[in-house]
Amino acid sequence: MGCGKERDFEKDYGGKGNCVADILKDIVEAQNDVIENCCETSCEQSINDLLGETENGNGLDTVPVILYCKDCKPFKGFGANRKYYRDNEDNSRNNIGEILSSFIFRVKRVDYDGCAVLELLLSDGDSCAYDHMKDPTDQDTKHLEATGICITVDLDCFCHVTCLPAIDVFNR
Repeated sequence: MGCGKERDFEKDYGGKGNCVADILKDIVEAQNDVIENCCETSCEQSINDLLGETENGNGLDTVPVILYCKDCKPFKGFGANRKYYRDNEDNSRNNIGEILSSFIFRVKRVDYDGCAVLELLLSDGDSCAYDHMKDPTDQDTKHLEATGICITVDLDCFCHVTCLPAIDVFNR
């Protein structure tokens, strides 16, 4: 299967599956024969750091992720918190707060039906208004905070995930 297209590569092309995956597997095998093949930053490394399986693991609680849609563009999530205020008659009212956006998420839950609940992560003090960021590199990653804003996504819509180094997320 390659980027949303199921094919019978064995029958159609005489290959083992996804031609890109097959080539990449061959490259990894060859590289592993020559040198230890580990990355300083990767999903595997971030998970190991989070679980404390490396020296940096103490106190970390989140592997921030960036997801990419099948068109290879980074996914940007949107949401808003409830905003409470008191009116002149001292009645408690609520409104929707500022709409925020983020390219960086904390995975909260993955369901068996292929859906995930993601929490938007924002930098300390950065409002990240919806029109502010055009690309993940526009987003500040210093002191990422949990926003409490969660969205539900269909995991079939993504073909790439980037894991950032594991961190301790501050809860707003």
